[in-house]
Amino acid sequence: MSGFPIFAANQFTIQFMKSIIFCCLSACLFFGGYAQNINSIINAKEVERIERILSSDDMQGRKAFTPAIDRAADFIADEFKSAGVEPWNSNGSYLQSFSVVRTNFISARARLDGDTVPTQNIVAFTSKTDLHVTEDSGYTKAYVKPGDNLRAVLGKYIQSEKSWIVFVDTSFGKQLRILPSYSRPAFERDRSVVVILTTKDPKEYDIEVKHEITKSRLANVGAMLTGKSKKDEYVIFSAHYDHLGIGKPDIKGDSIYNGANDDASGCTAVMMLARYFKQLNSNERTIVFVTFTAEEIGGYGSQYFSKQFDPSKVAAMFNIEMIGTESKWGVNSAYITGYEKSDMGKIIEKNLAGSKFQFHPDPYTPQNLFYRSDNATLARQGVPAHTISTSKMEEFPNNEPNYHKQSDEIGTLDMNNMAEIIKAIAISSTSIVAGKDTPTRIDTQELR
Repeated sequence: MSGFPIFAANQFTIQFMKSIIFCCLSACLFFGGYAQNINSIINAKEVERIERILSSDDMQGRKAFTPAIDRAADFIADEFKSAGVEPWNSNGSYLQSFSVVRTNFISARARLDGDTVPTQNIVAFTSKTDLHVTEDSGYTKAYVKPGDNLRAVLGKYIQSEKSWIVFVDTSFGKQLRILPSYSRPAFERDRSVVVILTTKDPKEYDIEVKHEITKSRLANVGAMLTGKSKKDEYVIFSAHYDHLGIGKPDIKGDSIYNGANDDASGCTAVMMLARYFKQLNSNERTIVFVTFTAEEIGGYGSQYFSKQFDPSKVAAMFNIEMIGTESKWGVNSAYITGYEKSDMGKIIEKNLAGSKFQFHPDPYTPQNLFYRSDNATLARQGVPAHTISTSKMEEFPNNEPNYHKQSDEIGTLDMNNMAEIIKAIAISSTSIVAGKDTPTRIDTQELR
């Protein structure tokens, strides 16, 4: 008989089986220890501790420009410090402060080719108290024609790097006159956009607009964990910590919009992830943990934060928005906005293979959620920046019953499920944090 002697074969088999058993035991010990480690850091008890403080009545709804949001910022900074992660700023502060300006209209006048323009037909987007514009002022001239999308066109001019004088056809009269009511804070800048309702494209114009300008401070709260071998490549975990503040009492007499789900739940995740990755201490890429201010009034925190990065250096962004309730698929599940725009979702799924947790593509694409949260600014620059959520965003009555209501309180949330979601985010990001996987970039062509 050819082949190994019977004794040798049996000896080989025994050694082979011993090797298999050893590998299996090692794997069990590794994953068992891994699970034990993550469970000791991310668990329902810790979720509830942080969530309860951040969504308490003492925080008064964390509205931007109020003392209450400063208390929330201090709490988050203390949690980052306790976790042992580094301050984002070189000055040792976890606060990333910046200013915005708010305008109060005083007066306006304009003459086009010698003809006087009614004051109500003049709107200016500016950070200047006194604005005087003529054909020699260096403003680029534009005209909004009938049938154009006024809001989209003006948005493009307002975001550009130039100053514009925009003549708008009189068919937009009603839309133009309600624009001031949509006026929001803006970043201070030298550029201005002046909009005039008119029937002609004038050769000569003389326009004066006066505003009262008030500067106000806002602050993100940020921390970081420097990467070991790829410290100039970034993975961002983010959420927004502001909410709606105090409003008119509901039928129960409750006037505080606690924002337990929106978005204290996401902030809780960011703080717990900071503690987890610090203790893991194995990240090859630099991890940034940030909670944004002023999302509810225009996304100012994330816009300012995004300007601090070279977008080509950001490998991925995990933005976390409203994870306190079960998704439409039940527990142990969440969805990723913009799933089809990069392969980040597939990487996340690979890292979670064999687990009980599932991430799904966004089922609410008609709601355009991908560009409605704090991931949007970096996504528009090509960064694979996606939002993770469980929030049901369908039409009533299948949507979140407490969304933007005083009833968005901690008692409506599932702490155990939140803990599982946060653990799933941690595990699903491992190969990206380790620098082994780099998600594909967002195609910015669709935005042009």
